[in-house]
Amino acid sequence: MPIITRSYLTAAIATTIGCSLDIISPHHLYLNPILVAKKYQFWRLITNFLFFRKMDLDFLFHMFFLARYCKLLEENSFRGRTADFFYMLLFGATVLTAIVLVGGMIPYLSESIAEVIFLSNSLTFMMVYVWSKQNPFIHMSFLGLFTFTAAYLPWVLLGFSVLVGASAWVDLLGMVAGHAYYFLEDVYPRMTGRRPLKTPSFIRALFADEAVVVARPVDLRFAAPAVEDIHQD
Repeated sequence: MPIITRSYLTAAIATTIGCSLDIISPHHLYLNPILVAKKYQFWRLITNFLFFRKMDLDFLFHMFFLARYCKLLEENSFRGRTADFFYMLLFGATVLTAIVLVGGMIPYLSESIAEVIFLSNSLTFMMVYVWSKQNPFIHMSFLGLFTFTAAYLPWVLLGFSVLVGASAWVDLLGMVAGHAYYFLEDVYPRMTGRRPLKTPSFIRALFADEAVVVARPVDLRFAAPAVEDIHQD
């Protein structure tokens, strides 16, 4: 398992288990803009992405999605570009936090947004959305009931969340953050030739460049030189 996926998954499981065993209090982890601004509790900007609520079936689902799609992105789309993958997660976390802060000041949205105090599920859903956009034609099956292409995966999961009574806002926020990244990283550069989400140099300095190894078939044979070439030499 690559380093970013391994680190995030380990921190998420450790944090959730710690809260379940009452070693850590969720009240010290959730996103509270007032405590961040006035009490300087800046750790809440990070810890709210690590707690996945109770250890139940929903927790297992999100751990599966986190381990699967975070790993798929890091090993395939971002292979050899660990700094770029970290920057994608940082961008997504920033967008999600900004949406909660701004949405909390909008009259018709404030009550719904105020209920979102942990953004871990939203960040996981953002990774699912980005992966589905980059692999839209892969055929998938949902619980063996029906098949669809990966482009519809976020909408299938959103419908499932609504069906089981979960808050749709969590998934919708992840879709918004994922689409913002997809547009700025994949669509906008093709339209204008400019890349606004270029990874800063100080983030690249945190990660060593990884060499991408291309394997050559073992039974590869080279053709013998032409007779004319031998005579010319």
